[in-house]
Amino acid sequence: MFPDLEFHHIRAFLAVARTGNFTKAAGELGLSQSALSRSVQKLELQVGKPLFERHPRSVSLSAVGEIFYPRAVEILRLVEDSFREISEIGEGGQIRLGTIPTIAPYFLPQALRDFSTQSPDIKVAVFEGPSEMLIKKCALGEIDAAILALPFDVENFAVTELFTEELYLVMPSNHALARQNEIAISDVQDIPFVMLGEGHCLSDQVESFCQRQEVQPISIERTSQITTVQELVSLEHGVSIVPHMAKVMDQSDRRTYRSFAEPKPTRTIAVITNPKRHQSAALRGFVDFLESGD
Repeated sequence: MFPDLEFHHIRAFLAVARTGNFTKAAGELGLSQSALSRSVQKLELQVGKPLFERHPRSVSLSAVGEIFYPRAVEILRLVEDSFREISEIGEGGQIRLGTIPTIAPYFLPQALRDFSTQSPDIKVAVFEGPSEMLIKKCALGEIDAAILALPFDVENFAVTELFTEELYLVMPSNHALARQNEIAISDVQDIPFVMLGEGHCLSDQVESFCQRQEVQPISIERTSQITTVQELVSLEHGVSIVPHMAKVMDQSDRRTYRSFAEPKPTRTIAVITNPKRHQSAALRGFVDFLESGD
């Protein structure tokens, strides 16, 4: 029934199914939208029925697509895992690592340098993105592991906790609260906040911490990078809450950091892998290296 079935057609189908949009899927795969559409159409011709229901600005799986989707995932998993196992014979290996933006620039550079010194034959390719996207990619085998901040829904993954870090209040150095050694959450009740944008798990964690203490932060500005948050704080646009790894790398004297009183906000950094996918020796060694903290 599928005499000319090609794996890139299946990848195209899965990308569209995951994003619900041909334009987004094309960008994710680095293809033109027309090329992606042709791949999906060829696959639909082979199946003999539409795989998607087309809507004005999105698509959804048809009844046939719903049946085909888990099988397509398994087909690619088997093929990709087989080739990855074969490629490991006599080779150092490669690891496809995902990480979120609030971890990547602070934790990864030194970790990757140290790992490269220990295992120079193993190459680590880094993909940065929001937690939800990385979890989907890890589930589909598009990346081998992801470094995330917990808590997050990762129950279907193998989770290795690396460390827990404190979250600090950052403010302009001349701020009135800078005279205090420790901050009560009630102290920031009426102070404007500069926050990361929606979709960043750090923002969710900060808002969850505040809500547990019955405080609703006043968010007046949102941005996509912690470094931008820090600069806006320096310009007295507001205060913010940032992780320890960003605090220790900040050399500016225009900002001051203070701990909160108990219970202090924290986040746990963990690496997740998909137990349903092939676990290469390189990947196992990398996870062990991160866990050891060497």
